[in-house]
This record gives sequence, structure tokens and C-alpha cells, in this order.
Amino acid sequence: MQNLLKNIKVTRALSSVAAGTTSQNGATLDMSGWDGVLFICSIGTLTATQVTALKAQQGQASNLSDAADLAGTAVGPFADGDSNKVLALDIYRPQERYVRCVVTRGTANAVIDDVMAIQYRGHKSPVAQDTTYVAANKVVVSPSEGTA
Repeated sequence: MQNLLKNIKVTRALSSVAAGTTSQNGATLDMSGWDGVLFICSIGTLTATQVTALKAQQGQASNLSDAADLAGTAVGPFADGDSNKVLALDIYRPQERYVRCVVTRGTANAVIDDVMAIQYRGHKSPVAQDTTYVAANKVVVSPSEGTA
């Protein structure tokens, strides 16, 4: 692998969500042709007594109408002093084709900055990034010092 960007697929699985206590489902990802996905949940301001965590679900339906929690995937909860930190959850070889992350929130307000999904170990490369989520990308090999 010469570089990472040509061997992964980056998706914004969940956009910003204002302070609240309701759980939020991420975008459905098709894992066909991929071995794993890394979810990175960026959190904003957390209010004292909040209970905010990250988990994953899978299913066979492309709209995840059959979504079921994946055992052992819950990571967190954030501590009250964890504002502006991240949680990371890596799902390797899910047993069903479609997966998504879920940010669970409860008790007190939590701001979700976003959740990024990085699918990896694709069966075909190089990977073209989806312009729905990635505005621009570049791979630079052994750059010299100078104007960026």
C-alpha cells in the first residue's frame, strides 16, 4: 500500500446535530467489497450528567429496516468533561451487508459535531472518493519543502 487515500473510502456518516438527548442514526453503509469500517464520532459541548455513546448496527435490508445492534460494539459513554473529544469504533468483517453507527444520547444535552466512516481493506483499488462527501482530495508522495 503506497498511500492510504487510494485504499479507503471516506463517508460523512452523520452531520452536525444540535444539543439534545435523542439518539441519532448514521448513514447506511454498503460493506460489499470492504472488510471493515472505522467510525470516528466527534462530539461538541456536553452538559453535566449526559450519557452519550457510540454503537453499530447491521442488517440485510439496504434501508436498514431490519437493523439490529451488534453485540459488544458500544463505546463510551463520554465523561462530562469530554467535550470536544472523539470516540472511535472499528467494525471488522460484519456478518451482514449493511451497517451504520448510532450515537446514543440521554439524560442531558450533547452536541454531535459529526461521525466520519472510513471503509478499509477494499477488494478493488484504487478507490475513487465519493464526491457526495469528499469535496477534494490529493495524494502527495515525497513532497519537497516550499509553497503548499
